[in-house]
Amino acid sequence: MTNERRMSVLRAVIEDYIRTHEPVGSAALTRGHDLGVSSATVRNDMAALEDEGYLIQPHTSAGRIPTEKGYRYFVDKLATVVPLSKAQKRGIRSFLSGSVNLDDTLRRSARLLAQITGQVAVVASPSLARSALRHLEMVPVSSATILVVVITDTGRVEQRTIIAAERPGDDTLSRISAKINTACTGRSLRRAGNDIRMFAGDESSPINRSLLEALARVCDELATQEQSSNLYMAGTSQLTHRQVVDMNVIAPLFDALEEQAVIMRLMTALSEVTQSHGVGIAIGSETHTPGLMNASVVTSGYGQSTADDDGGSGQPSGTAEPVAFIGSIGPTHMDYATTISAVRAVAKYLTEFMANEENSPDDDSTD
Repeated sequence: MTNERRMSVLRAVIEDYIRTHEPVGSAALTRGHDLGVSSATVRNDMAALEDEGYLIQPHTSAGRIPTEKGYRYFVDKLATVVPLSKAQKRGIRSFLSGSVNLDDTLRRSARLLAQITGQVAVVASPSLARSALRHLEMVPVSSATILVVVITDTGRVEQRTIIAAERPGDDTLSRISAKINTACTGRSLRRAGNDIRMFAGDESSPINRSLLEALARVCDELATQEQSSNLYMAGTSQLTHRQVVDMNVIAPLFDALEEQAVIMRLMTALSEVTQSHGVGIAIGSETHTPGLMNASVVTSGYGQSTADDDGGSGQPSGTAEPVAFIGSIGPTHMDYATTISAVRAVAKYLTEFMANEENSPDDDSTD
């Protein structure tokens, strides 16, 4: 589309439809927007936009509504994103600072995002595959059982037990733990497992070698957990209590939300592809999910993995990646500017919370 005036008409139609959820006519556009042309000219532009697939006319002699193609053009050309208010920023900080642990933080983040957008919010807990080892501890439980506690840089705490034919002494356990923590802190769990397996070759004692090999298997197991099973969701009640509810849209959306594995794959992939304004956006058929054909998804990665992982190449990647995603799901006529702003802001504060920042900077350029 090269006609600037026509682009302005399309933007005005979408803005009005997002606000009213009613088909938009040329007369209303002329009254409500400074388009600089007559109602007849606007009507001609709307007809051209319909021919080009950006608008449709749901009923004869009714106004027009945007198509998926229209929404995509609107989102891609969205010039500004509404900044969150100071009260909303304080609300984010308050919600996160009042958390007792990581799971509570993620649950609170989902509730907060749902309140801001009036849509369904989804937050995934960090992926162990993208986490770095922060600390490993071995705790003797019995003469043959050792509890292995693995703490990651994302705050996840995993516990596994090792059954040993003969348990090493406490001094040996302390020495091995210290060696692993010194050499492997900051490395991905996969690489930590490989390093621990190499340490086993340096041990002369069969008992110690067996222990190190068991520890390597623990790291391998954790590293293969590509996605966390924890998915925090909030906002279904907000969506159903909106003034205008189209059950033809909402019912399939709720069915899709029941398929958490599908939602997990969709939003993980989307959060890894940054589009407009630093978020990933899928509209209708772009979700490739039957229940979301009349819905849009806005998502962002959060957290930054510091894992030193060579990806199998032998050289550390040195690239920080998000550890999980946060996103909003709603009808295609959602308020994209506000939703983008909210998703981005909550992801930012969540990232800073996980990095143990005491105060989040008030920077409107990223909110």
